[in-house]
Amino acid sequence: MRSFLDFEKPIAEVEGKIEELRHLSGGSEINIAEEVARLEGKVERLLLTTYQKLTPWQKVQVARHQDRPRFRNIISHLIEEFTPLAGDRNFGEDSALPGGLGRFRGHSVVVMGMEKGSTTEERVRYNFGMAKPEGYRKARRLIELADRFGLPIVTFIDTAGAYPGVGAEERGQAEAIARSIEACLAVKVPVIACIVGEGGSGGAIALAAADHIIMFEHSVYSVISPEGCASILWRSADQSQVAAEALRLTAQDLYKLDVIDEIVQEPVGGAHRRPDEALTALGDSIEKALKILLPQNGKDLKAKRREKFLAMGKIGLS
Repeated sequence: MRSFLDFEKPIAEVEGKIEELRHLSGGSEINIAEEVARLEGKVERLLLTTYQKLTPWQKVQVARHQDRPRFRNIISHLIEEFTPLAGDRNFGEDSALPGGLGRFRGHSVVVMGMEKGSTTEERVRYNFGMAKPEGYRKARRLIELADRFGLPIVTFIDTAGAYPGVGAEERGQAEAIARSIEACLAVKVPVIACIVGEGGSGGAIALAAADHIIMFEHSVYSVISPEGCASILWRSADQSQVAAEALRLTAQDLYKLDVIDEIVQEPVGGAHRRPDEALTALGDSIEKALKILLPQNGKDLKAKRREKFLAMGKIGLS
């Protein structure tokens, strides 16, 4: 069954009526095709008007939608011959941050990202997409592997942040994230980062220090979650909506700030409604970026990437 967000209640009501009519059509002589078509048109109009004026907090909800494309969906749609590579060669394997080798539209690539899972069991297994130090050390290993063999790197980011548990801190969470960022900035191969859901805190920037950063239209990217920000500033998560407004975490705001380079439009109603269509559009953007970056000299790529991140924050929103 389709899951609806709070602000989608009018859409849910109309879609419920459509389902009722479809069930009736099996045993009724009444022709309801015209009524169903009319209601479907109404749903499309409601989706269009609703999603054209989403608030930052509503975009956070969309970015967290349980049906949004996950890493494994992205891999099956965009990457051929994917070969996972496990472990950080130091502590263990982190299933929250899978990665490996594959082919993207004829290009050999190193690909990695966060996997949140879709069911409750999967979410627990993947730690809700929150990577631990061994995950970021594995990412660093794969980044350095890509540099050694001259392979472009593509990352897919969807995490609320790095895992904040005691064990992760004991094993050097901050250092692991910093080393992953350092590795991204040091390589001489193209790095393309795609924020497909949540891009939360250092856990996201660890894979997003890239030459070209792409965001889905309704994804979010921020130094802290709205709930975390509200808890610090107002000592209450009730102010999350206000925090979301202040954080400027939407793709549109971040594009104005030159934090990201491109926004990929989602199908009407969000990527969770038509994931294949959304992922095809994302693949087109990645391919276009690769065509621009691959011919460039490695030393120039590294220098431009460094300058790009040093320049961030020098302009503000009007």
